[in-house]
Amino acid sequence: DVQLQASGGGLVQAGGSLRLSCTASGFTFDDYTIGWFRQAPGKEREGVSCINGSDGRTYYADSVKGRFTISSDNAKNTVYLQMNSLKQEDTAVYYCAARHFQRSAYDYWGQGTEVTVSS
Repeated sequence: DVQLQASGGGLVQAGGSLRLSCTASGFTFDDYTIGWFRQAPGKEREGVSCINGSDGRTYYADSVKGRFTISSDNAKNTVYLQMNSLKQEDTAVYYCAARHFQRSAYDYWGQGTEVTVSS
């Protein structure tokens, strides 16, 4: 049974930091890309960052480059999203998702963790 558990959200002041965690179970981490997405109120979901579980390649949306860092601990089947220099526009519900390397779509989604950045 594939499961993704996102955690680490909370309330933080602008300029602060948070670290999100996504713990996966039920599949082999090395065969998947794990991505972080976010959805702000009234906006469409957008991709934030992702990491290839096999070779560690990463991707960042322009809006978070230089501020967010994605990393993985394959032994723990956990992906982290370190978010620094947070801005109010980073306020959203953050989701992690998994995509098998042979597929183009993300098949598995976590429940989301809410991040609120105050002024």
